[in-house]
Amino acid sequence: MFLTQTVPRQREIIEVVLRNGWDYMRRLLTGGKADEPQLPTPAVLKNILVDLGPVYVKLGQLLSTRPDLLSAGYIDELSTLQDEVPPVPWSEIEVLLRQQLKTPLEETFKTINPVAVAAGSIAQTHRATLADGREVALKVQRPGIDVTVAQDIALIQGIADLVARTDFGRNNEIKSIAEEFTKALEAELDFTREAEYTDQLRRNLSQGKWFDPQQIVVAEIYWELTTEKLMVMEWLEGVPLLTANLSNQNGKDPITERKAITSLLFRAFFQQLYIDGFFHADPHPGNVFYLQDGRVALLDCGMVGRLDPRTQQILTEMVLAIVDLDAQRCAQLTLQLADSSQPVILARLENDYDRMLRKYLNVNLSAINFSHVIYEILQVARNNKIRLPSNMGLYAKTLANLEGLARGFNPELNFIDEIQPLLTDLFRRQLVGENPLRSLLRTALDLKSLSLQSPRQIELLLDRVTSETLQWNLSLRGLDGVRRTMDDAANRLSFSILVGSLIMGAAIISNHAQTTQLSLLSNILFAAASLLGLWLIFSILRSGRLK
Repeated sequence: MFLTQTVPRQREIIEVVLRNGWDYMRRLLTGGKADEPQLPTPAVLKNILVDLGPVYVKLGQLLSTRPDLLSAGYIDELSTLQDEVPPVPWSEIEVLLRQQLKTPLEETFKTINPVAVAAGSIAQTHRATLADGREVALKVQRPGIDVTVAQDIALIQGIADLVARTDFGRNNEIKSIAEEFTKALEAELDFTREAEYTDQLRRNLSQGKWFDPQQIVVAEIYWELTTEKLMVMEWLEGVPLLTANLSNQNGKDPITERKAITSLLFRAFFQQLYIDGFFHADPHPGNVFYLQDGRVALLDCGMVGRLDPRTQQILTEMVLAIVDLDAQRCAQLTLQLADSSQPVILARLENDYDRMLRKYLNVNLSAINFSHVIYEILQVARNNKIRLPSNMGLYAKTLANLEGLARGFNPELNFIDEIQPLLTDLFRRQLVGENPLRSLLRTALDLKSLSLQSPRQIELLLDRVTSETLQWNLSLRGLDGVRRTMDDAANRLSFSILVGSLIMGAAIISNHAQTTQLSLLSNILFAAASLLGLWLIFSILRSGRLK
């Protein structure tokens, strides 16, 4: 047994596991012998996480962002997890509010609706009016949730320590995943961090590259009232996008409006992914609202992702390679994303991508589910034991949620038509940058530096060649086995020559032996040759390389 300080919770976990029929984890938790790990079916895994409570629901939501670890069936099932729970009574929320506010509750707010408009595992949201009349949303942390989270984090880390002892745990870096989850969960307990994410996203989208920034909204944060356990932000009046009735909006044509909103979403998220490198990572239908004035709002910025410029460039080229169904380029780009120290059979990777993409040769590009192709690419990488950065899963899930939302809102969506002009502009930006003149000047400076350094470097090279001091350092991988085999062969050949020499010497001495001493020497040489010969035969037989 492990983690004795949390035995009651451990018993509860074992009961849930037994009730849902996952025998492997039962043996692991109780210290029994557990052989090859067997994951439960996607539906059973989802039920286990739901029964274990809100923290484990969060774990399932994190795992749903890792298609590089789990197959599509698990990703689809875990993506449906929702952490909706009954709200905490207002009396407890009021106590926490008074503790967090610097001024009396009655002076800060004119009104507060005691009925929560939404409730999750970490927090619940109430609508309120500030003393100056502004409508706000109060995101309040559930009292005592920090203690519960600390206990469940300890249990998850204990389970990860056990699983890490198996080949399955080592191959999939279970401890790293557990560490990533605990950091993400601890970050969710600090609302100032989510507020910072919200502000950064708001600033980025206020400078639209491909869209009108006035048409997309991120709530304003009221920092003077925000703390680690309370976030106060602008109230946005609207409904989830998929439930919006566009026929009643300002006399606009519903079909045209749907196309415009779909384009707005794609352009806003492609800017986040491929230009800003900071993106809202959970654009599911409940987090994208259609406001009363016709604008679109992004809610709940607690889950975000980051992409560095190099990764952005590789992913941009990957999108083009997928559109072109270029298996070879997909393989090259995958290796650029991966840990370069891993040995990979490139030909096999290319064949796997070719087999995967061949399914789409005769399919109209507009009918291709792009996010599904991204998932398949991550699956191929996983099958080839290629370890990709964890943010690739978050990137893929964001695209999947975005495309699913867009297709649900606008069934006539043509994905290629939406992204083609954006890709063209992205490649132009990569070539010449935001400021073509600045890029030209930087290139001119690089050329000038190269022109000044080249003569000196060529002079040094020629000097080393003529003075015979030039050395080449070559490092060839995978030759250790060949070297050991050659050493063994050379040693056996030397022993064979030695044995033959001893036998020949003994025979010559024996043939011309005139004294007892020479006969004794001949017998000793024959005996030594026999022992060495037997030892050589035995070593060859033991190595199994007689043939």
